[in-house]
Amino acid sequence: MWWNGPPFLKATNYEILETPILQDDELPEMRRPTVSNPVVNFEDEPIFERCGTFSKLQRVLAQVVRFTRLLCMAKEERNKSQYISVQDMRDAMGYIVRVLQNTALNEEIQCIQRNKLPKRLANLQPFVDEKGFLRVGGRLQNSKLPYDAKHQLLLSHNHRVTEMLIRQYHEERLHEGPSGLLAAIRQKFWFVKARSVIRKVTRSCVKCFRANPRAVQPLMGNLPEERVTLAAAFELTGVDYAGPVIVKEGRYKPKHIKAYIALFVCLTTKAIHLELVSDLTTEAFLAALDRFINRRGMVRKILSDNATNFVGAAKELHQLFVMFREETSKTRIDDFLLKREIEWKFIPPRTPNFGGLWEASVKVVKRHLHRTLGSAILTFEEFGTVLTHIEAIVNSRPLYALSDDPNETLPITPAHLMFGEPLEPVLKPSYSDIAVNRLSRHQYLNHLRDRFWTKWSRDYLSTLQSRAKWTEGEPNMKMDTVVLIIEDNQPVQSWRLGKIVALYPGGDNVVRVVDVKTTTGVFRRSIRKLAPLPISDNDNEETKVSDLE
Repeated sequence: MWWNGPPFLKATNYEILETPILQDDELPEMRRPTVSNPVVNFEDEPIFERCGTFSKLQRVLAQVVRFTRLLCMAKEERNKSQYISVQDMRDAMGYIVRVLQNTALNEEIQCIQRNKLPKRLANLQPFVDEKGFLRVGGRLQNSKLPYDAKHQLLLSHNHRVTEMLIRQYHEERLHEGPSGLLAAIRQKFWFVKARSVIRKVTRSCVKCFRANPRAVQPLMGNLPEERVTLAAAFELTGVDYAGPVIVKEGRYKPKHIKAYIALFVCLTTKAIHLELVSDLTTEAFLAALDRFINRRGMVRKILSDNATNFVGAAKELHQLFVMFREETSKTRIDDFLLKREIEWKFIPPRTPNFGGLWEASVKVVKRHLHRTLGSAILTFEEFGTVLTHIEAIVNSRPLYALSDDPNETLPITPAHLMFGEPLEPVLKPSYSDIAVNRLSRHQYLNHLRDRFWTKWSRDYLSTLQSRAKWTEGEPNMKMDTVVLIIEDNQPVQSWRLGKIVALYPGGDNVVRVVDVKTTTGVFRRSIRKLAPLPISDNDNEETKVSDLE
């Protein structure tokens, strides 16, 4: 109407057309102005999504504020300085806060403008100040605190810019923890559900994670077949080394030398066998293994730590690591085992929890040694005698909890399960279906052996049913996940980054061992020695380890 005029002005026949009658509300000058609080959407502000840090966002908006202010000034009055002023940064902060409040807290602002108290923020008694910012009312009006500390700016917790602001505070305060970070932020801002969003930001901080990584904890695995299969004592054996221990050599002027303890543990009965070894050579190890087989019978399978596990045990056991890595030692050990048809199986590298049975036995033996010997130093023969006493004590421990019933029979011990067995296990028939009074003496001893095995299966195996720890598992590790490799003997800052390139699920489809690719090669590790980085790049298959190093 204003630009074109009424329609009859454009008529060609100069006829007077009927002029429409406009209502009052259709006339622009008669319309009632409506005042409403604008709702800002992040989609309308692309700069909020493009900036990765809060400081960058604030500086970019400060440049915009400075540019618009200079346009409103006369050319000769403009400040030619190219630097941003403090006031520009404050104005940019005010714009960011206004956008955040109008986006997430618009309903609360409208309630306060209508003199109503929003229910969600009723405990804070919020109000809108003269500049239009939503602030906390609170109960600290009479305190001597600054105005921003008494009446903080209210912000929502579920915005990306809010997390960027918290992350900036976190980095400026040298990666402070959640409690101190919350106290610092509340000097100016008050977040809804602040603790949850602060914990989220601090837990996703890569630098904090690398200083205190959290390893993956899978569900405790099922017991291996060797632990729950009926077998002769020491037919299935685990081996480990302990030490060094100090012994005397010589009679008149003895000198102190190092010796080591070779521990063999039966995977079925938990019985142990101890051998004192003079040094960490292939000859000494094969001699100890030969003595063990001659005294305990033929072994079908031997399980042990991976050779790399001995690196972190002690400097002295580094010789054992070198021995297992030498090709000549490997060849001699393999020849010894092949002649006797013994299978040797290693657990994955750096996974002592896979060999918990012999690790616990080593702990028990060391405890007895410390309590018995103290600071005394014995000869080689005397120390070997002490080891036999410790072996007898450990093998006499019950395999399950004792009952308070006085009529209950004696509990089964590893010594019971070894009693009466020959050195070389031979398959024998079962006499459980024959009456006892019809058995010969030899058959009766075999019948007692069957009764021991039955009681072992009923009483002892049932105690292994429950999982004492690691009862809740985590989702399986995925391919191409970027992880931090936990090293026992290195500082946290030198732990390497890697990417998972292969998964090895167990019988229960739970992944406990993976292959990790680093800048120096591919390593096989237990997931207990890996800490996935809390970064979104773990979902990106194109992530390169060298980029994160």
